[in-house]
Amino acid sequence: MLICGPCSAESEEQVLETARQLKELVAPDYFRAGIWKPRTRPNSFEGVGEKGLAWLQRVQDELRIPVITEVANANHIEKIAKYGFSAFWIGARTVANPFSVQEIAEAAKGGKFKVFVKNPTNPDIDLWCGAIERFKKMGFDEIIAVSRGFYPFAETKLRNLPCWEIPIELARRMPDIKIICDPSHIAGDTKYIAEIAQQAMDLNMAGLMIESHCCPHNALSDNQQQLAPIEVKQLLNSLKIKSSYVNDRNFEIELEMLRNKIDVLDYQLLDVLKQRFAITNEIGEIKKSHNVAVLQIDRWKKVLESRSEYGERLGLSRELVAALFSEIHKESIKEQSDDLNIR
Repeated sequence: MLICGPCSAESEEQVLETARQLKELVAPDYFRAGIWKPRTRPNSFEGVGEKGLAWLQRVQDELRIPVITEVANANHIEKIAKYGFSAFWIGARTVANPFSVQEIAEAAKGGKFKVFVKNPTNPDIDLWCGAIERFKKMGFDEIIAVSRGFYPFAETKLRNLPCWEIPIELARRMPDIKIICDPSHIAGDTKYIAEIAQQAMDLNMAGLMIESHCCPHNALSDNQQQLAPIEVKQLLNSLKIKSSYVNDRNFEIELEMLRNKIDVLDYQLLDVLKQRFAITNEIGEIKKSHNVAVLQIDRWKKVLESRSEYGERLGLSRELVAALFSEIHKESIKEQSDDLNIR
């Protein structure tokens, strides 16, 4: 699935020209454009409002491309229904508010819309699942999740962190929900969009939502992350689409053998982990008998540093080792705290 179009509808000419070029070059499944733009600061361009819906209606009627836009309240649903829309998406900020999601789901009920639900700004898998479930409860059977990255809380080269483990977990919890990727909002800069799009394809995502503008440098919003239509075509041509299934018996046998080895090692890891926790529980009892605090920060610093260094020598990233031992340490503290009745 390909959803493509400008961040914002700015003028009728801009909308129609972008749509014409995209139809000729890549034939998107949906033409997207923001009509109402939820902006952080009030003096930013906040969209053209309802008049832009008529421009998108022209795209749908004249160019035969289904159109889609973001909605943030029940009033928006009423307006897109008036202009013949068959799809809409819920933005990251709206998904973060269950009251708003419920209001939209109730307003759209019975409208035969295809619903696209972006992830919330923060990496909260339950919030994302909850938004999807609200539409399911209203009887919607065409719901697609959109992975657009998560607010980084620190300066990174990307606008948002992809946190691929979260859409992967969503796929595990909701295998009936298709997931597409919005590489434009993850990248924040056109030079990273291809890289993110390829990673999404490697994870077998069902499609892409890409921002494209006929004159990106003149865009009134997010001009750094919008591709010209010809650049969208070049991006799509560069993608390597990988199959999720290969009809090759030798491949299946080899893969199964390697997976069996992984299974054995995983159970060994769990056995070792159980032994480690048994020892930490003994340590907890000794601390308790001598009235010693559970948390020994100097010891923890030494453990974290020594394990990270050793892991690095083995070719493992320090980040992975630190994350792993932080979780182990957190569980050890919890176990000892339970023993001391100070949770």
